[in-house]
Amino acid sequence: MDIFLIILNILVVMGLVIIIYFNIQNFKDKKEIEALKESQNNHNNQFVQELKNSINSQMSSMSTSFNSLSKDVTRDMTKALTEVDQKVGTFNKQVEGLSKSSENFTRILSGVKQYGVLAEFSLASLLKDLLPASQFIENVKMKPGETQDTVEFAVKLEDVLVPIDSHWPIEKYKAIDDAFQNNDKEALAEARKDLATAYRNKAKAVSEKYIAPPKTTDFAIVYAPTEGLFAELSSYRDPKTKELLLQELMTKHKVTVAGPNTLSALLQSYHLGFQTLKVQKNATQIYGDLRSITTRFEKHFLGITVLRKKLDEAMKATDLFGRDGRAIMRTLENIKNPNSDDNNDDDPKPPKSPISSYGQAEETIEEKIEKVN
Repeated sequence: MDIFLIILNILVVMGLVIIIYFNIQNFKDKKEIEALKESQNNHNNQFVQELKNSINSQMSSMSTSFNSLSKDVTRDMTKALTEVDQKVGTFNKQVEGLSKSSENFTRILSGVKQYGVLAEFSLASLLKDLLPASQFIENVKMKPGETQDTVEFAVKLEDVLVPIDSHWPIEKYKAIDDAFQNNDKEALAEARKDLATAYRNKAKAVSEKYIAPPKTTDFAIVYAPTEGLFAELSSYRDPKTKELLLQELMTKHKVTVAGPNTLSALLQSYHLGFQTLKVQKNATQIYGDLRSITTRFEKHFLGITVLRKKLDEAMKATDLFGRDGRAIMRTLENIKNPNSDDNNDDDPKPPKSPISSYGQAEETIEEKIEKVN
């Protein structure tokens, strides 16, 4: 019993010692962990502080750079806007000068005659650019026996002339623009009517003075020198009949109104047609010459055939003449030499190769033709 108690006490003491040992060990580990955590916290705090300092430094640098850039951009933008403002002012001055020049030009050309000269000049420039000088003529009298009036230009198509005259009633056209700017519908309709009347009168005059077939074509062209004027004429319809003005002028007076682009297309088509006619004429002449040459060649070869037949006849006659000559020669030889063996031949035959009068063997007709060829 005592031994059991002693062993039990020893075991209890050993357990207490073990527990005390583990407690001491745990305490040391806790201290090391706390020391490690404190060291880590210190390191993290130092890193965070350095990061903050770096960020603050970069922000300060960026703020300085942005302020500098903002100043530069502001300065450049101010300078650019100043230059633009100066250029705009210069442009406005140029526009004002151009407007004044246009007003002066309009004032100079305020008369109808001056505008007519300008329209004629525009037509002349267009013709010179699109046609060769030999294909149009200037200031032509179409009916010299009836009137002394001359058409401004006439385009030559073979032996026929196409009369072209310009017309620019500027005051009537300007009245249309003024009415449109003022939004006055009644004045606009009246101005368009006046412009149509002016072109009706012009078409009638051109038809009476310049259309004279067969010297000219059965139509004429009236040139409108601006595309705006031509567009106005193209779109105009008679208020009563609803017929287009251009169709009316073509049907009634055989006059075609053309703007710059339309006249360019017409002149190019006329020039192309003129060239086509020339080519066709030359082709017809060449074809006729070829037919004539073919007929002459046929006659030539027929003549060669006839000549060959005659040559064959002449060669046969020559051979016959040669045979007769040789027979005569043999007869003469027999007379000279009565004892010759040839006397026994009553009808001597000619040798295979005929002998010419010069004692040489004559060639056959085929051999002579072959040599010639």
